[in-house]
Formats: sequence, C-alpha cells, structure tokens
Amino acid sequence: MSEQRREEDRPAQRRVVVVGAGMAGVQTAVALREQGFDGTVTLIGAEPHQPYDRPPLSKAVLLGTAEHSAFDVDFESLGVELRLGTEALGVRPADHELDTGSGPVPYDVLVLATGAEPIRLPGAEGVPGVHLLRTLDDAERLRPVLARRHAVVVVGAGWIGAEFATAAREAGCAVTVVEAADRPLAGALPAEVTAPMTAWYADSGTELRTHARVERVEPGAVLLDDGSRLPADAVVVGIGARPATAWLTGSGVELGPHGEVVADASLCTSVPDVYAVGDCASFPSGRYGERLLVHHWDNALQGPRTVAANILGSATGEAPAVYDPVPYFWSEQFGRFVQYAGHHTGADTTLWRGDPAGPAWTVCWLRGDRLVALLAVGRPRDLAQGRRLIESGPPMNPELLADPATPLKTATA
Repeated sequence: MSEQRREEDRPAQRRVVVVGAGMAGVQTAVALREQGFDGTVTLIGAEPHQPYDRPPLSKAVLLGTAEHSAFDVDFESLGVELRLGTEALGVRPADHELDTGSGPVPYDVLVLATGAEPIRLPGAEGVPGVHLLRTLDDAERLRPVLARRHAVVVVGAGWIGAEFATAAREAGCAVTVVEAADRPLAGALPAEVTAPMTAWYADSGTELRTHARVERVEPGAVLLDDGSRLPADAVVVGIGARPATAWLTGSGVELGPHGEVVADASLCTSVPDVYAVGDCASFPSGRYGERLLVHHWDNALQGPRTVAANILGSATGEAPAVYDPVPYFWSEQFGRFVQYAGHHTGADTTLWRGDPAGPAWTVCWLRGDRLVALLAVGRPRDLAQGRRLIESGPPMNPELLADPATPLKTATA
C-alpha cells in the first residue's frame, strides 16, 4: 500500500521546452536536472552552433586567442535534447504547442529564453563592411578586420562599443567611436560618473566624437550630420539591443514597452505554463520598487534557478520562489576592469571612493542610509563587499564609505 501511495504522489513526467540556447536557456536546462526534474527537456536554438557563451566574443574570440566559447555542458549525459538551427515562430498556448521552422513542438511547460538582438543602424543594412557583434558568426566575420588592421568606425559608445574599440586598438586598428549623446554610456550612467571615462578613449589612442549623429553609411565611409566624412574600412554598430520577442506577437504573451516579455516575481508570464528568463524578460523588483529589464550575463545565469525551482514546485503545490536579485555586470575596456552591482535609479546620494583620474576608484549610491548600487573601477574587493551590503541592507556611515582606505564591509553605521 505504501509503495502504491508513493507512486501516486510522484508528479507525472512532463515535457519542458526551452526556447533559446544562450546562457539563460542552457542554464535553465542544467538547473532543471540539478534540481531533480526527470521529465523530458528540449532546448531549441536558432543558431546551428553548439550553445556558446557570449562575453568572450568581444574579447578572446574576436582577437583570435580562442576558437570558440562553447559551454562546457554534456547535454547528452544530462538527457537534454538539442534542436539547433531551429527558429521559433510562435506559440499557441491553447494547444500547448510551440511553432518552429521545423514544425510544431508540444510542451507541458515552455520557457522563453530568446535573449536580445542588436538594434540595427537605419539605412546601413546591406552596405558592405557594416557589422554587428552579437553572435559567433558576427565575431568570425570581424576577426579578419582586426587581423588586417583596418580603419574602423564604431557607432555607439556604450558597453559593447567600448569593448570592441578596446579589442580593435589592441589589434592595431585605427579606431573612431561616434556617439550621438554628449558622453559615453549616456543611457547607462549619470554624467558625473561617465566624465572620467571619456579620457580612457584618448589614452588608448581611440578618437571619440560625441554629439555625432550618423547621416548615412556608404562603402568605405561614414557621413555625419555635420558634414564630416570618416574613412572606414569597416563599421561596427553598437547602439543597443532589444528583446528578441517579435515572434511572440499575437501569442497572448504580454509584452512590455520595450518589447520584453512581462514576467511576474516568479518569472511566470501572462500565459499559463509559460515562463520567461534572461534578456528577453522584465520582472518586478521588490528590492528596488520598480520593474527591471536587465541585459547582462549574471541575470541570465541566476534567473534559471528560480524558473527551474518553480517548474518543479508547480507540480507539487509548493509556494513559488521569488526572483529579486542584485543586478551585476562587468566590462573590460581600455585596460580597466569595470564592475557594477545594484540599481542606482532612485538613489538620493552619490559618494566617491578614490580619485576618478586615477586607475582605481568606486562610486557608491545610497537611498537614505542604505547602499543600493556601486560602480567599481579596478577595485574588485569593493564590488564583492558592496554587493553583499546591497543584499543585506545595513545602514551605512557616509564618512567611512567615502574613505577608499576603509574596507566597505566595515563602513556600516
């Protein structure tokens, strides 16, 4: 009788289909197995390549110091079915089916992890020598550009633009970065924080042009709206990314103002049995009191654990796990290691630790007396300690916090 009871209590085997074979999709499949899911797991990716990590594309892969960045995951031993080179076309929630270029795929639970896609420069599509940097194929097309030390114009002084410019200068290319705003990283950080970063470009031998809008791109040149003509053997566009969700239009899955999937605190979507994770989804943050859309690697690493836990928990009636991380990302640019943790919108105080003209400094943001975010340049210990302080939320002592010789962990009130 007890054996029969245990069989009845065991959740029925289910089919989980994960759309997107980047970090978020791969980690969802891995987390499901690590947490004991014994149903079928199918991972669907639009690219034909073995699933790979993206950060090395703008560094080691681009410079030719690494051939690929495939994840070190044995999908066969995990019992994860890979369907690569398969494009997702739509979802029919009533039928519990995903439509793909290879035909419909039935699911019991669907996880949307399609990431983001680069924003294209209007009028530049089809012009020879214009590149994006998002996929392995993009990096492979750009490697010869760097190897031949071409003159390169980078459109956009955001994170990806700075990282590519760094690699191109390291390869010996002449690099000009054009930015429509008045400073680098204008959409990501306050002006006072980005001001010292402007000098990094000149220090590296990179020409930075701000207030520079592209009028058009033609073979061999970029024309700006002030009449300037910049010679360019290659043009790399890095003007941002948007969630790769156009294929969900008409599916009933709610999309937000930026095209992102609107997920709840458990990463469930508006459609039953459908979750969303990574760059394609926003989620409400109780910690920060607003909805966050995070386009960074760590979010794609952490979110899948919550999704996996909730998929397993939904079968046993457990209370859903809540996803409310301290966002984190890093960037390597112009010889500096830049790290950021938290979310500074809503902060009312900004404190500096160290001289921003020097090689190592940190910016701290406070809301009241609580640390809510920090940016560390060449101070990894500040980042590690600060991230824990943001998570735990103790009151901080501003005087100690502003002293670069005081360890952050001891700067509490």
